[in-house]
Amino acid sequence: MSLKEYYENEVVSKLIETFDYKNIMEVPKLEKVILNVGLGEAIHNIKLLDSAKEELKIISGQAPVITRARKSIAAFKLREGMPIGCMVTLRRKKMHDFYEKLVNITLPRVRDFRGISGKAFDGRGNYTLGIKEQIIFPEIDYDKIDTIKGMNITVVTTAKTDEEGKELLKLLGMPFRN
Repeated sequence: MSLKEYYENEVVSKLIETFDYKNIMEVPKLEKVILNVGLGEAIHNIKLLDSAKEELKIISGQAPVITRARKSIAAFKLREGMPIGCMVTLRRKKMHDFYEKLVNITLPRVRDFRGISGKAFDGRGNYTLGIKEQIIFPEIDYDKIDTIKGMNITVVTTAKTDEEGKELLKLLGMPFRN
């Protein structure tokens, strides 16, 4: 059963029961998943950005967009418009496939994994997860890595509160430890 079918058949009824929604359209759902790699070192070595872009493409199955600096910061030798990272926004089928892979395959591969923190919600039901190493993804070939890069994964939901968002992600298999 796919994640979307599981959501429609199981999760919706549990959320309606828990939060006593009057209308089925009130039930929170996944809206998008954003993967973001920020590379401050890209100021000095632009090749890092190319490798990060390629790895993000392999992980997400979609071409990333280069992000650029909004402001100049003299202390960091950063000028407005310089490339400093890359990001991908996943929706619909690619989002469901990535979320399923993240929860069932990737996170359990983390060394000494005991679950993820349940405190990284933003106040509107969206969850951001920081990953220190991109090598936990099974698609990444360890031998072709030049540097270890981290990334942020933001799961955007239609939930109104953190409590609703956490319950949705928990029912969809996110391994919270608290």
